[in-house]
Amino acid sequence: MTNETLPADAPASDTRKPPKTVKCVVWDLDHTIWNGILLEDDTVELRPGVAEILRTLDERGILQSVASRNDHDRAMARLQALGIADYFLYPHINWNAKGQNVEAIATALNIGQDTFLFVDDQPFEREEVAFACPAVRTLDAAELDGMLERPELNPEFITEDSRNRRRMYQADIDRGRAEETFNGPSEEFLRTLDMRFTLGPCTEADLQRAEELTVRTNQLNTTGRTYGYDELNAFRTSSRHLLLVAGLDDRYGGYGKIGLALVEKTSDAVWTLKLLLMSCRVMSRGVGTIMMSHVMNEARAAGARLRAEFKPNGRNRMMEVTYRFGGFREVERDGDLIVFEHDLAAVQPFPEFVRVHITR
Repeated sequence: MTNETLPADAPASDTRKPPKTVKCVVWDLDHTIWNGILLEDDTVELRPGVAEILRTLDERGILQSVASRNDHDRAMARLQALGIADYFLYPHINWNAKGQNVEAIATALNIGQDTFLFVDDQPFEREEVAFACPAVRTLDAAELDGMLERPELNPEFITEDSRNRRRMYQADIDRGRAEETFNGPSEEFLRTLDMRFTLGPCTEADLQRAEELTVRTNQLNTTGRTYGYDELNAFRTSSRHLLLVAGLDDRYGGYGKIGLALVEKTSDAVWTLKLLLMSCRVMSRGVGTIMMSHVMNEARAAGARLRAEFKPNGRNRMMEVTYRFGGFREVERDGDLIVFEHDLAAVQPFPEFVRVHITR
């Protein structure tokens, strides 16, 4: 049994769907990142080409981590000495099963295992990860030479948010550490972050990131539908649509563009919220209802009824809960598509611990 990705020379007649884009590569260390075994030689050196692979994946916005059976302190010291330790988020270097470690990394990053690629030189370790985490793809470390050409490691767009993705996650690790040591209610901690939420019409410069958000965001996404660049640009310039983009920053740094809302003005009397999504990275920041409340305020000011569509994708139950707790009631159901409506009599205010800046 194996879930290894197709080799680079797979025949053109293969009819399988294009592989899903990888969001995180998890590396073994011995005979994978470096030549040799660290416990036998403290001066192991990087394998040829590895430094370039790490740098390029990082620039493409692909996160990286480590799952290695090794002595943690010695391994981290060597990674530091080789100048590559900062590339790895939540490294798991211990004597546990690697499947267990990959699962823990996915939980820490809060992204799906089906967007992971595990790289190891040992068939046994790849098989163990494939058995423990069936959605995780694996790659033999002997295939590193063609790694950067693999389609699943080449996102369609590389945005500014992509290039900064690792640093955004590192800033979030710092936030998490600060929260762990904070004594007091969670809302008081959120006040200390000095958050600033920006919201306004999608610009042409935002389109690549907007498309990336629809592709990458599965949990906090009301329909799971993806939109291409040209579709989004048509919505952006349409008088019948509102396409809104949200951003967030705080005293630790920027989160980048983290939210998207698409409203269709079905008529002067009815607006429909076709899509509402928010990056999972801000799930615990208490900002998830700001875009929804803004759209509700805009619809009420225009004298329109507001409807909202929800379609389950297996992971977005929280967005249905958000609509229902936000006062939306179900008015239609067509298969698995639910249509909600809100009377707009009461709109949830923006949270007091966030400064909201709206542009028009």
